[in-house]
Amino acid sequence: MRGRVTAWALWDWASAAFNAVVTTFVFSVYIANADLFGDNANASLGWTMTAAGIFVAIIAPVVGQWTDRSGKKRGLIASTTAITIAATAALAFVRPDESYLWLGLLLLAVGNVAFDTGSVVYNAMLSDISTPKTIGRISGLGWGLGYVGGIVLMLILYVGIIGPEIGWFGVTSEEGMNIRVAMVLCAVWTLVFSLPLMLTATNSEPKTTKRIGVMGSYRQLFTSIAGLWRRDRSIVWFLVASAIYRDGLAGVFAFGGVLAGEAFGFSSGEVLIFGIIANLVAGIATITFGYLDDRIGARPVILFSLGSMVALGLLIFILHDQGPLVFWIAGLLLCIFVGPAQSSSRTYLARIIPAGEEGEIFGLYATTGRAVSFLSPFMYSTVIILGALLLDSSKREAAYFGILGIVLVLLVGFVAFLLVRPSNERVLDNVVP
Repeated sequence: MRGRVTAWALWDWASAAFNAVVTTFVFSVYIANADLFGDNANASLGWTMTAAGIFVAIIAPVVGQWTDRSGKKRGLIASTTAITIAATAALAFVRPDESYLWLGLLLLAVGNVAFDTGSVVYNAMLSDISTPKTIGRISGLGWGLGYVGGIVLMLILYVGIIGPEIGWFGVTSEEGMNIRVAMVLCAVWTLVFSLPLMLTATNSEPKTTKRIGVMGSYRQLFTSIAGLWRRDRSIVWFLVASAIYRDGLAGVFAFGGVLAGEAFGFSSGEVLIFGIIANLVAGIATITFGYLDDRIGARPVILFSLGSMVALGLLIFILHDQGPLVFWIAGLLLCIFVGPAQSSSRTYLARIIPAGEEGEIFGLYATTGRAVSFLSPFMYSTVIILGALLLDSSKREAAYFGILGIVLVLLVGFVAFLLVRPSNERVLDNVVP
């Protein structure tokens, strides 16, 4: 069992290449650079991620239910991971020219869809390799390795490829070669560390051999939600509220690097250093707040974290003209609260789920989270465009407005969660991460 847990957790370590480097602190910053890809690049990145999020929201319920019914997890995790690796490697062909913008965005969207679809299967595997007494620590192991993997990989890339004028293999920044070579290394990283899971993953026993089709999957999803609504509406409201603010939390990391580069003038190396420190801060804070969660409960931790992030986001917007120091301080402070809000959301739900319904409701938790995964990128791009119109300026000059889009999503989620009143809360010692 220990070997299966290690192989499973290493997939999170492998995913740091796509999560931290490709979509957050390196390639997304590169493709959003107005000097390289034109004034529309930043907003176009947001629209592309919106489209990818909508597509994931459409297929996630079908993928999740098909996996549950058929038990065929190994083939799906292998194929989605392989597509993610291929899309990442192909980003090496994206030259710093406006004519390459949509190639880069298309590959980024394909990688996102494949990665998020694979994550559905990956999360479903957790119950196969854990027991009620170990599920929290195993889940936390994977989550922690994701943060640590991001730190290690970004350090390697900064020291060897992106930081020096002439890096390993004689790579320089000419023609964006340092970024493009970094994408190849990210693909290799993902392949090496995801192989253990792809080779050792096993299929589970199928729940049924009956095929219900795409529409049948959605009917089954809505039937599950309707049944839950009749039994305990507070859980449904929490699923809705948490879906909104969890997308805001994802938006913080998804667009944090882009904001640093486009709105505050960080260089590629500075963005990478910021990302390393941000991951370190988030990892330490998540562990620390976990103990606070045990002492005072998940609800206060979530509300305090979301409220602090809204305040810090507004502070970044208001003080944006004070320069990079504002983002260094307020941005890193904001990162303190991302992990705790995510972790405490899981423990909060664990405490209010009626005994015996954990599997079904945690499945809905994953599905609803992806159902609104387009919100943050949509609001990010929309507010930048509105800001440019308001200031009568270029979209690059209005890039700092993007933080308001993320703040709005977090604020709506905060208010929605504030209105949730659980009808039952019970402490489950063995499911707190």
